[in-house]
Amino acid sequence: MMRAFCRAQPALYSPLSMASGTHSLKKRLDRPIVLVGLMGAGKSTVGRRLARRLDLPFVDSDAAIEDAAGLSAGEVFQRYGEADFRDGERRLVARLVDGPVRVIATGGGAYVNDQTRKLLNDRAITVWLDAPVDLLAERTARRPETRPMLKDGDRTETLAKLIEQRRPSYAEAHIRIPSSGAGHGAVVEAIIAALERHLPGP
Repeated sequence: MMRAFCRAQPALYSPLSMASGTHSLKKRLDRPIVLVGLMGAGKSTVGRRLARRLDLPFVDSDAAIEDAAGLSAGEVFQRYGEADFRDGERRLVARLVDGPVRVIATGGGAYVNDQTRKLLNDRAITVWLDAPVDLLAERTARRPETRPMLKDGDRTETLAKLIEQRRPSYAEAHIRIPSSGAGHGAVVEAIIAALERHLPGP
């Protein structure tokens, strides 16, 4: 099963339209945009919206795992353990960044893996969605069954510890976008503005 999800062809979400002003930005992109950050930061929702704005395909690494394994990412995590899950996730992400230019949302722990982080920073533009713990706790409470790391103990305390542990890794992303409760649309616009500054001119 773990091998299956490593080999899986991810489901792509084709964009519906491209807003004006982003065509030149899309032409300057020569590698995927990868969203990283803790669970609840909005990577999947923001990723889909960003992909539509840039007229790029979108893929969610957790969804790719689920499609291949026939189980939710949380169920795979619980059944096989974190070590095996992260190893399979690392190999899957490596395949995703070798594909066409697109927007990729990763699982919360993917970027913390040293090998995965180096791979993504070398082959993609990494964008850290940095959200405060109270917002993460509110969002992750909506679908608790999908968050195996939060099933025991106090949700807010666990998230606060994870932020503390993972912040040095997330801080290595090329771009940091604070997300303190602003709408997803505002976060997308902030990412586009940051990409304009990050990429070399036409």
